[in-house]
Amino acid sequence: MHSSPFGNAYDKVLAKWPADREALTIATPLGDTRVNACGPRDAPPLLLLPGGGGATSASWYAQAAELGSVRRVYGVDLIGAPGLSVPVGDRHPRTVADLTAWLDALLDALGADSADLGGHSYGAWIALHYALHAPARIRRLFLLDPTRCFAGYKAAYLLHALPMLLRPSTRRVRAFLEWETGGAALDPDWLALQEAAAGFPAAKPVTGPRPAPQALRALDTRVLLLVAANSRTHDHQQVMARAAELLPRVETAVLPDVSHHALPQAAPAALTRHLTDFLCGP
Repeated sequence: MHSSPFGNAYDKVLAKWPADREALTIATPLGDTRVNACGPRDAPPLLLLPGGGGATSASWYAQAAELGSVRRVYGVDLIGAPGLSVPVGDRHPRTVADLTAWLDALLDALGADSADLGGHSYGAWIALHYALHAPARIRRLFLLDPTRCFAGYKAAYLLHALPMLLRPSTRRVRAFLEWETGGAALDPDWLALQEAAAGFPAAKPVTGPRPAPQALRALDTRVLLLVAANSRTHDHQQVMARAAELLPRVETAVLPDVSHHALPQAAPAALTRHLTDFLCGP
């Protein structure tokens, strides 16, 4: 257990993970990475990357049990972001190459020559860049309402996010999430963790261009793209159309009645079904 407000909120959400959850600390060149693991140790590995803006590995609690029935699940706290990963000094990632090298080291330390990989939002952007960097290591890739991969942000989204980004506070985080999710009922423990992350001493996240179209066209990895029908982040139809145009082996589906920031913890039944069918399919 942790004594800080963030640590207490983190523990409360993490308690929703399956009872077999293990907390792992993985040493990497950028620092110690916190990984929450569940599922059979001899099952194929599945690496899960959270979104940005205060999300952590704990956010996958609604999918962890079912995914852990078919995979060894490794939920990762991004290094330099809110969570329990601890950078070495100021050695947080500054470039896409830093992020891909960090994931290389993480998979090496886990003893995974290859793995399935999935991410939400910013985590999906990282996951897609990693698949382009090391396609031989990724068996299947899922992207959950990915940002900055196939379409840009809506102007209204950026305007609403700006106050929270410039001067984070619990009130601003809550107001932004209530706007983006359309007033949907949110897990109060998850919401409290998002609010606690507003005061977390995080590094500036790595940003960069969308993956190059020619690189995406050459990606031979099987990809599942799931978009949120009510997302205020981007035009989900544009995201799907662009991905279908660029990725040679992509499946796409729309998750109805859910917004970008309600994922993954809002857990529409269709989400877990799509993920398990994709991971276990032919």
